[in-house]
Amino acid sequence: MKLKYSTRVLTLILSMLMVAGCATTPAKPTEAPTATPTEAAPIKVGLIAALGDVSGINGQNGALLAEKEINAAGGVLGRPLKVIVVDDEMTPEKGAAAVDKLATVDNVDAFVINSFSGVHMAQIPALKKYGKVTIVTGAASHLCEEAIGEDADWYFHLHSWDYMQGEGQKAAWQAFAEKYPDIMFKSVFMAYEEGAFGTASYQFSQKLFEDIATLSGESFKSAAMGGGDYSAVLEHAKAENPDCFTWVGYAADALPILEQAKSINFAPKFFVGAPPGWPPDFGESPLAEGVIAYEVWADALTEVSDISKSFYDGYVEMFGSGPDNYLAPLVYSAIHILVEGMERAGTIETEALIAALEQTEYKAPTMEVITFSPSKIISHQAPLTPMLTQYQGGKLEVIYPWDRATSELIYPFPAWEGR
Repeated sequence: MKLKYSTRVLTLILSMLMVAGCATTPAKPTEAPTATPTEAAPIKVGLIAALGDVSGINGQNGALLAEKEINAAGGVLGRPLKVIVVDDEMTPEKGAAAVDKLATVDNVDAFVINSFSGVHMAQIPALKKYGKVTIVTGAASHLCEEAIGEDADWYFHLHSWDYMQGEGQKAAWQAFAEKYPDIMFKSVFMAYEEGAFGTASYQFSQKLFEDIATLSGESFKSAAMGGGDYSAVLEHAKAENPDCFTWVGYAADALPILEQAKSINFAPKFFVGAPPGWPPDFGESPLAEGVIAYEVWADALTEVSDISKSFYDGYVEMFGSGPDNYLAPLVYSAIHILVEGMERAGTIETEALIAALEQTEYKAPTMEVITFSPSKIISHQAPLTPMLTQYQGGKLEVIYPWDRATSELIYPFPAWEGR
């Protein structure tokens, strides 16, 4: 016999059964699955770099190496690290737009800025608007420091300002004068790119070197900004016959300046370059022999530091060759410093992270122990000791400071015959 029940009766019976079941067998609470670092939402760091320049490419590579190492070690705060890179295209407009994109579209948790001074000036208003923790590994001009002002406690500068570079370079040359009193220069001619970086460098050099040597100079339009003709400034330098010729510009200027100096047979006793980064193949050119560079990094440091060697080996394994300039280890260090700060703070909350970063004592591949302290204006400055390096036999050797030196000074700068 078939039993027939109305829909209402069936509903009542099912409800009674469910109540009875709950009374006799309590349901276990549902447990959320434990997320692994690869499953959790990433902590995002926005990197802005000039990818049209060797400094930007190396900075990007340093960041990606740090990201790889950090994630291989378990990430940060149980979450993976994700570095999002945006090219500033070496223009103020693109640099500022990159800040807005990373903050509003990508929702990054912190910034690392690896831009030139002129670009960084345009980024500062946007950075102030968002107030996210920012580590800057470029932008040497004091004009940037003045634009940031005193109240930006979220701003950490991991690069010496121009006046700090000048003071460091002066100290280096004074040490050389004590060691080599018979060969030091008494006159300097500085050729400098006409932008904020070069102009500020020249202005501070005038003040810093006035009690060491006479200094004169002239500006040029960098090849990185559409220039590349240095004939006038080189002719003027040759006419003055200085003991030391120094140029301040970008990687794109390095070989053309040497080629044009050779064409007029201008070979001063010291030939010094001060770009943010050198071309990757610069040392392979015979023209590079004897050129002195202010640097924070040289591959030769791997001979005297295990930390430098570990960074270098990891870089080569990931990219097939070693870094071409100091911004690779500097941006690499910035990412590690950020992550160590987050781990110390136990959070990415801004105020706690700032306090944790103030405790930084990071042993960098550059053989610096990086700490932050007040500069003339900002609260968090990491001064770096500039090295004097020299291209010798296709390799960049360290000639100062003495505790990092890997070779002796070649003097004078070799003449052009045979190269």
